[in-house]
Amino acid sequence: MTTLYLPELLYAQGRPCAGVGLLVDDRGQVAGLATRETAPAGAEVVTLAGKALLPGLANAHSHTFQRLFRGRAEGRAAGGDTFWTWREQMYRAAGFASPEDVYDVARATFLEMVCAGITAVGEFHYLHRDLDGQAYADPNLLSRQVIAAAQSVGLRICLLRTAYSRAGFQRETHPGQRRFYESPDEYLDNLESLAASYAGVDRVTVGAAPHSVRAVPLSDLKQIVAFARTGPGNPGGMPLHMHISEQVGENAACEAEYGATPVALMERHGILGSKTTLIHAIHLTSAELRSVAEAGTTICSCPTTERNLGDGIFPADDAARLGIRVAFGTDSQAQIDLLEDARQLEYHLRLRDQQRGILDASARDDWATKQAIGPALFQAASQHGYQALGLTGGELATGQSADFFTVDLNDFSMLGVDADSLASQVVFALSKSAVRDVAVSGRFILRDGHHQDEDWIRQRYRAVQTRYQKQMA
Repeated sequence: MTTLYLPELLYAQGRPCAGVGLLVDDRGQVAGLATRETAPAGAEVVTLAGKALLPGLANAHSHTFQRLFRGRAEGRAAGGDTFWTWREQMYRAAGFASPEDVYDVARATFLEMVCAGITAVGEFHYLHRDLDGQAYADPNLLSRQVIAAAQSVGLRICLLRTAYSRAGFQRETHPGQRRFYESPDEYLDNLESLAASYAGVDRVTVGAAPHSVRAVPLSDLKQIVAFARTGPGNPGGMPLHMHISEQVGENAACEAEYGATPVALMERHGILGSKTTLIHAIHLTSAELRSVAEAGTTICSCPTTERNLGDGIFPADDAARLGIRVAFGTDSQAQIDLLEDARQLEYHLRLRDQQRGILDASARDDWATKQAIGPALFQAASQHGYQALGLTGGELATGQSADFFTVDLNDFSMLGVDADSLASQVVFALSKSAVRDVAVSGRFILRDGHHQDEDWIRQRYRAVQTRYQKQMA
């Protein structure tokens, strides 16, 4: 049956609309815009009074298991606290979770994403082995647990199966990473098997994710890239995601081993491309940013995690001037709010420059979209994230999946909004409490702020968290 979703305000096809609704066909795809009078005969009308309807957000970079130690790694360690000391906390969480725990933690984390208006997630997944570092009978068991968790809450997922084969540049393995490691052949076999087993499965896709240049030697990285681009069952190629230049020290260590920074190395070996997404990419030179732009590569910025870890400020204004597509990710789950990440992309630059409207000025100079700052940042949180995951969506255009969320216009954060200011107010003012409904393929997975399984999901997560805290004490 065709359905007309009729909100008070609609943001579709990249623009605000009033007086019309979103028409969705029986396949869950957008069929266009319509009013009650112009909708097809017999169409069901779902009235969303007092609400605005917007394209679903896409979380392009997530590690769900890291939700376990949210708020528990914030104190300063003796001798100082850095990304590298934080990483030891991450190893403890990675060494705790059973397959059942991986499922329960992922399910709670994904539901929290849904409650923030997220309809698609890229899960950068690198827990593969058991607690002793041995392969499971099914080497994709933990990947399947994460996928099942997304399916249980209704979220669209791209499982970015991660390769990890060493502790760092010119370093051997680390005991904290024993659950991550696979040989290059193991990894490719397991990636191929996982992709084949989910081919054609609704709301599930698979991508390749060599963790980083420091964790995957160049020879292995080139094999993974070749598979992602030409492997069987991957028409057009898989999404390829990897961490890059998150830390200054990472660039220096890469130069010591390869004579080039990570991005320069990737450019030299043809690894950049339109299906490649670089995570963080904070410490890039002007020449490296030009290489990224010329290759049509996406950068996924994770501002909440990056400021939580003290990584640095992503030069989003330089990226904007070059027309680099930027997406967002919640990464370590310190906070799950992509619109907060969107606003912080701009706010970080304001603090740096002690001026306002930094990205707005960049956009007016030479950004390909020629959009004002609010709509441009919303597009980054929605459409650009979908594109980074190899999915169509994020703008509610005809033929796309009807993935959307609604916000309560009576919520104090949205009070007084009109069509012209909708995108800017959503980006710069929306509170997550205003998110009321979320739909994927035109079917509600959150209705009036509630999910059908939320009580059970909370109960299971609390049980895991209690055991985790006892073990860590």
